[in-house]
Amino acid sequence: MLVPQESNSNPRRERLESAEASTPALSKVRRLGAWQVASDLPSSFRYAAQGLSYGFRSQRNFRIHVFTGAAVFGLGLWLQLPLPQMAVLVLTVAAVLVLELINTATEAVVDLAIGRQFHPLARVAKDCAAAAVLVAAISSLVIAALLILPALLVRLGV
Repeated sequence: MLVPQESNSNPRRERLESAEASTPALSKVRRLGAWQVASDLPSSFRYAAQGLSYGFRSQRNFRIHVFTGAAVFGLGLWLQLPLPQMAVLVLTVAAVLVLELINTATEAVVDLAIGRQFHPLARVAKDCAAAAVLVAAISSLVIAALLILPALLVRLGV
């Protein structure tokens, strides 16, 4: 039985401890389906690949970022940018893709938590996640312009 503690107690933790105390086998339950924990390294990579595949198939913006990033990377190769500049391009494109996947995950979790209801905090979570992608995409565009435009102008003889 739980004894109430000082005012800094955590009600969520108390409920969990209470549930574990009433059901000792709760912590030993095997997770199945979407809750299954990867038992080996290849499974972890397979789950990650499934996440990438889902993002690519279901998210138009993710596809746009992938194709735009590939075009920028190809342009960098054509312009024979130095390795450090190519690395910066790769990092900025990767940051946008990562944030797009986090945005997708955030939207899925919010939708799972509230269903088809409206909640102002759900809107805040979704809008902020989308804003993070927007900030990264704009920053990536500025960085790409700073790295590519000078080399492009030299290549074109301007």
